[in-house]
Amino acid sequence: MNWRYPFLIVATTGMYLFLFLHLYQIQLVDGGYYLERAETQYFASGILKAKRGTIYFLDKNDNRLAVAVNKNFPVIYAVPSDIEDVPGTVRRLAELFPQAMPALEKGLSREESSYYLLQRKADSDMAAKIANEKIKGVYVNSVPERFYQFGTLAAHLLGFVGADSAGAGESGRYGLEKFYDNTLSGVSGKTENGKIIQPRDGEDLVLTVDMNIQREAERILGALVKDYNAKGGTVIVEEPATGKILAMGGYPNFNPNNYSQGNIGDFLNPMIQKIYEPGSVFKVITMAAGIDLGKITPDTTYIDAGALTINGRKISNYDFQTRGAYGKATMTNVIEHSINTGAVFAEGKIGNEPFRDYLLKFGFRQKTGIDLPGEVSGDLKPLFSRGAPQVNFATASFGQGVAVTPIELISAIAAIANGGKMMRPYVNSASAPQEVAAVINPSTARLVIEMMVSAVDKANVAAIKGYSIAGKTGTAYVPNFKHGGYTDNVINTYVGFGPADNPRFIALIKLDEPENAPLAGVTVVPAFRDLAQFIFNYYNVPPDRL
Repeated sequence: MNWRYPFLIVATTGMYLFLFLHLYQIQLVDGGYYLERAETQYFASGILKAKRGTIYFLDKNDNRLAVAVNKNFPVIYAVPSDIEDVPGTVRRLAELFPQAMPALEKGLSREESSYYLLQRKADSDMAAKIANEKIKGVYVNSVPERFYQFGTLAAHLLGFVGADSAGAGESGRYGLEKFYDNTLSGVSGKTENGKIIQPRDGEDLVLTVDMNIQREAERILGALVKDYNAKGGTVIVEEPATGKILAMGGYPNFNPNNYSQGNIGDFLNPMIQKIYEPGSVFKVITMAAGIDLGKITPDTTYIDAGALTINGRKISNYDFQTRGAYGKATMTNVIEHSINTGAVFAEGKIGNEPFRDYLLKFGFRQKTGIDLPGEVSGDLKPLFSRGAPQVNFATASFGQGVAVTPIELISAIAAIANGGKMMRPYVNSASAPQEVAAVINPSTARLVIEMMVSAVDKANVAAIKGYSIAGKTGTAYVPNFKHGGYTDNVINTYVGFGPADNPRFIALIKLDEPENAPLAGVTVVPAFRDLAQFIFNYYNVPPDRL
């Protein structure tokens, strides 16, 4: 009987010693391995991933409509330390994944690594196939990823996300996703000293963009591009009194859910990142400068001969060959009939340096400050070069030889619509309206608006019964960047707003190189009228002409 007590003591001591050695092996010897495995499992399950903030559009009643959300997608990954036959695993995976075999073999051969991403946002068929294959060391899980509920809608505005540099989350690449990345992304969680530090989710972003206006604007633009087999198009709708962007869209666009299938050139936002020569819509700016300086009035007259020559270069009215000269014409007639020689006359009355100064006051050659990434400024270099010839100023008066971005152009004319006050355009509804400058006097703005209303009434293309509409067309030839001069291709632009005395909106529609180079009056002007009618009905704007 006496031997039993020593035996129990020895056995108990041996068991505790075994447990101690086992815990030592797990915690100290293999602790890093198990910690890394735990982190892999946490990441693959999405536990450590911060939830990206949702992006919302609004409607006219300030109801939120989610446009960029988080949705669970399959993620396929490997744990290299679990893979026993790397070459065999590579052969099996190479049939399913587009990665080059050397890169795949290198990634799976890293025995010190416990996580190697194979496919984010995998489709369900591929995930099911991988799961059925039961490849040792290759796993399928489900994690939240970015999803754009309306596909291509507002793609340039929203942008998209891709894997961040650490491969543990997502970061914005273009558009609002990039500009507000720090706000939207949050902070991923991690494990530290065996403890889980929870992720901090990103903040939501509510936009000024109205879902219904955005959808209708893109529908109209898409039909316009298709009907005229154009290379592209742009539409912007803004609230002149505040600078709020109500819609912004461009073609060709892309699907941010499948951006890898898109053309990288289409990721640039043409509203803020591409410049072009605007054409006759620029005459509104010329008239505003001349009237504000007291050099001309809407009733100032000159004699139009249909064409003139400056520095050896002939400048003609667009309709000179079909209509001939207008003869005696007022500045209002110049806007009504889009007379090039009249704009040249007005610029001559203003003077080159004051004209140039007013272009700067209207915001050309500088960024608007809109809260979107990569904005560029317009190009007025032909007016600032040493010894710039007079013809440069003459053609600039009607929008050729100088280049602007669409957002610059609509902001400048919105200043006229807003009584001379220029507002910073913005898309984050949490921002406050910001006045940039008082560009022209309110009295000047009223006179220019009357000229623009007269142009709409006379042409009767953009007119809407019961409403006063102010607008101006632009048909500009596209420069020949290879040989100099201009091609036979055109860009059509229309900028208009209404009701003229108290504008509820201002809209710009631009059509790039429509087939057979039609005038803006037959392309973008009817499109503007359809969009304006929709906005009046949508907001229940009462008629101002009874």
